[in-house]
Amino acid sequence: MKIIERVHRGAWERAASAVVLTFDPHPTRVLRPDKAPKLLMTEAQKLEALDRAAMHGVAIVRFTADLSMWTPEQFVQRVLADWLHVSEVWVGANFTFGHDRAGTFSVLRALGAQHGFRAEKIDPVRYKDFVVSSTRIRRLVGEGRVDEAAALLGRQYFIDGIVVPGDARGRELGFPTANLRTDNELLPPYGIYATVARVGAVLCPAVTSIGVRPTFGEGLDASIETHLLTHGRDLYGERLRLHFVKRLRDERTFDSVDALTRQIALDCETARLLFDHVSV
Repeated sequence: MKIIERVHRGAWERAASAVVLTFDPHPTRVLRPDKAPKLLMTEAQKLEALDRAAMHGVAIVRFTADLSMWTPEQFVQRVLADWLHVSEVWVGANFTFGHDRAGTFSVLRALGAQHGFRAEKIDPVRYKDFVVSSTRIRRLVGEGRVDEAAALLGRQYFIDGIVVPGDARGRELGFPTANLRTDNELLPPYGIYATVARVGAVLCPAVTSIGVRPTFGEGLDASIETHLLTHGRDLYGERLRLHFVKRLRDERTFDSVDALTRQIALDCETARLLFDHVSV
């Protein structure tokens, strides 16, 4: 967001278009697929966020093994100069590009001088005592520390999906759930979470379970099940966006269905108390 803010200002000063350049797939998927990180956003979510940030356009470079062999000079010539005709380029502090990451910021600035564009970089953005980075945010989400991840993101971490039929156990227990099928790769670990569900333009406080429902036996597939605290209608087939607010507890096995039901009621009450102090 800091880069986008600066690009907007530069575009206004130069009467130019504010454009984001991004790669698809993530370069690591091509170069080291075994080390590829789980992405924080789907491509559709990324494009939506950039549209919301009022960018004039998005340039998507299809990353391939052949492209990974381009030198920094080739990339600047073909992409920045010949294709995009850039007048100003802003990058993050740790930005590198080109074969073997040979293109440092100093290289970009020198090439920019040759091709008639200005190159600048944004210093690392800090939150408290550490640098904000996608790596740190992924780790926080992966550890279930979704409230801390939200502080770094500037928003709650969310996933999108379609509500699909489940096994109706939640309804039998008196807590009907929406079973979510999602394309998002990065999910918080198994556990119970206070969440906010967006259905169309409606925001609903909710409690979400991610896991395998161990009380009902072994071998069950992992699922994402959301109980809406203020919404009772059937959501099958609808798109739902799920914002993660806070982890409430670990997933665990209960001695009986009655014990599980009592705990679910307690989870809902805990979430309601939380939402009394957190704006939906």
